[in-house]
Amino acid sequence: MQQVNLGMIGGGTVGSGVFHALQLNGGLMASRIGVKVAVRKIAVKAFDEPRPYEIPRAVMTTDWQSVVHDPDIHLIAELVGGTTLARTMILTALQLGKPVITANKALLSAHGEQLFAAAKKYGTNLYYEASVCGGIPIIKSLREGFVGNRIHALYGIVNGTCNYILTRMKLEGAGFATVLADAQRQGYAETPPDLDVDGWDAQHKIGILASLAHGFWVRPREIHVEGIRPVSAMDIKFAGELGYTIKLLGIVKQIEGLRLTTDAATGPSARKSSSENRKCRVQVSVYPTLIPNAHVLAGVNHVFNAVFVRGDIVGDTLFYGRGAGKDATASAVLSDLADAALDLKFGTKHRVPPFVPHEGAGAVVPIEDVVSQYFVRLNVADRPGVLAKIAAIFGRSKIGISSVIQPEGHEGESVPLIFMLHYATNGAVMKALTRIAKLSVVKSEPVMIRVENFE
Repeated sequence: MQQVNLGMIGGGTVGSGVFHALQLNGGLMASRIGVKVAVRKIAVKAFDEPRPYEIPRAVMTTDWQSVVHDPDIHLIAELVGGTTLARTMILTALQLGKPVITANKALLSAHGEQLFAAAKKYGTNLYYEASVCGGIPIIKSLREGFVGNRIHALYGIVNGTCNYILTRMKLEGAGFATVLADAQRQGYAETPPDLDVDGWDAQHKIGILASLAHGFWVRPREIHVEGIRPVSAMDIKFAGELGYTIKLLGIVKQIEGLRLTTDAATGPSARKSSSENRKCRVQVSVYPTLIPNAHVLAGVNHVFNAVFVRGDIVGDTLFYGRGAGKDATASAVLSDLADAALDLKFGTKHRVPPFVPHEGAGAVVPIEDVVSQYFVRLNVADRPGVLAKIAAIFGRSKIGISSVIQPEGHEGESVPLIFMLHYATNGAVMKALTRIAKLSVVKSEPVMIRVENFE
């Protein structure tokens, strides 16, 4: 049996999890692929740093360069995170012609194009299954399993922290701040929690998936992002009465009837057109979304992740599992280790390239041009004529109202008023809400949450 020597950079939660998984199932993996993966050296911040699984002192070092430059190490796993030193580590390994495995979603989101280009230039490969949704094999599915499909839509619950918070808010009727504080005490949310609850972690992941699905690199600045801080227990309650569940959803959806226009000042952008040039105009967004209770994603609860993919040939598929944690992430890293070991064994350095930019005319559609349905909650004065004033503004904006709820039993000078709106552009709805917010009868900022019916 052949052997591949692995050098790891990072021995914390994920790194020690990978080491433990290899000790546990390395023999099983070797028997399946005909190659043994042997851990030769692990670079760590400190020998005595806390880690969930023990790593023998003999294989640890604090010098990451000694790991990358070791001529007896064939394969590098970068498991430290961050976008500065980790970038240098990966580029150094690729320049030496060594394949690299990474779980670093933030780095790939910010610098993926550069890293993939370096892998190609130096005749090696970059593997990143663990960067999105932990143990769910969504990267491999998009790169290999769906290689013969055009991806019409992809919807992802890709952040376990947000899903945990929204699940508890729904089940317990608790407020965001209360559940967040408890999630932090239990270790489900970081302190500060901004990366998760403000949608940035989901942005990294959904950008990677969008790029793979549509063949042009989606940059973070092109992705519209909203987090879950504005979602209240009242919104979740009213959504439930209407037959919906609120989830933080990453959305990648192909938009028909748009063409690419180029402006000298602003560069390429997507605009409506009747032109025949309709190649790959895509919505890429992260925001809280009302999902029908009958849809399978509405039942994805607590820290679990799920990705719903619609291909033109395969139809609808669902991937469900744990999206984070030492063991789920280690499982994905082992999958990449197996692929890399086989590629080294057979000398196939680019059996599956990390990313193929096959759609040069692709563009992300600005959020203003995206069409949705909407849930709108207003806090208004409790007197006659209020509904008529608000409805008149929607009417002048050519936005249809599908239903209105004014719950009984609310005391005080103001009451909630709930609208469900028909399909309209985000730009039109935001302009209408700006005008509505200026009415004297509206007592607080309007709350708008988009509705996704998966049509």
